[in-house]
Amino acid sequence: MNATIPDLVIAAFVAFCRVGGCFLVMPGLSSVRVPMQVRLFVAVAATMALLSHMWDSILPFVQQTPDALLLLVLSETLIGALIGLMARFYVLALQFMGTAIATMIGYGSGMGAGIEEGEPQAALASILSFSALLLLFVLNFHHEVIKAIVLSYRLAPLNLFFNPQSALVDLTDTISEAFFVMLRLGSPFLAYSLLVNIAIGFINKLTPQIPVYFISLPFVIAGGLILLYFGSSVFLSLFADSFVSVTVGR
Repeated sequence: MNATIPDLVIAAFVAFCRVGGCFLVMPGLSSVRVPMQVRLFVAVAATMALLSHMWDSILPFVQQTPDALLLLVLSETLIGALIGLMARFYVLALQFMGTAIATMIGYGSGMGAGIEEGEPQAALASILSFSALLLLFVLNFHHEVIKAIVLSYRLAPLNLFFNPQSALVDLTDTISEAFFVMLRLGSPFLAYSLLVNIAIGFINKLTPQIPVYFISLPFVIAGGLILLYFGSSVFLSLFADSFVSVTVGR
C-alpha cells in the first residue's frame, strides 16, 4: 500500500464522516440520553474497525485539492446521515403509532418524560418505543445499519457526489412504507377504539341523564391494556421483522 501518512489520516477522516453522519441520527445512539462523548467514541471505534475493509474504496480519492476534499467531506456526511435517517424515521413512525394507540384507548392524557427524546410523551408510547429499541439492539439490528454503511460504498462511491433527489426519494419511500407497516400494527387498536366509542355513543343517547363517558373511561382503558397485553409480543415481532426491508434493505 503506497500511501503517505497524511493520505491515511485523510482517508480515516473521510470514512469517519460517513460513519459519524449515520451514528449522529441513528435511533438509539442519537438519543439525548447518550452523552456526546459516547457517540463520538463509538463512531471512532466503528470507523477504525471498518477502515481496513474500505481502504480500496477510499484511498484512491483522497489526493485532491482542499476544495474538492471539503465537498467530499460534505457528501460523505450527508450519505451517512441518509442511512441513519431511514432507520430513524422507522422508529419515529413507531413512536407516532404508540402515541396514537395511547390516545385511542384513552391512556394518552397523562404525559411524562420521554425515554429516548427530551419531549414529553405518553407513558404507553414511551414503553413501546423503548421496548422496540431494546429489541433492535438485542437482535443486532444495529449491525445491519453498519453493514449498510459498508455496502453503500458500492452504491454511492466517493467519486459520486451526494444526490439530493435520490435521497429524497429514499426518505419518502421509507416514510410511506413505515406508515403502512405501523398502520397495520395499530389496526387492532383502531378497530377497538371505533367499536368502543360507537357503543358508548349509542349508550349515551339511550341514557342522556348519566355521564356515560366518564363512567366508561376506566373500562375503555382496561380493555385497551388487555388488548396490548396479548398483542404486544406480536406487535414488536412484526416491527422487528419489517425493520431491514423498510430501512437499510432498500
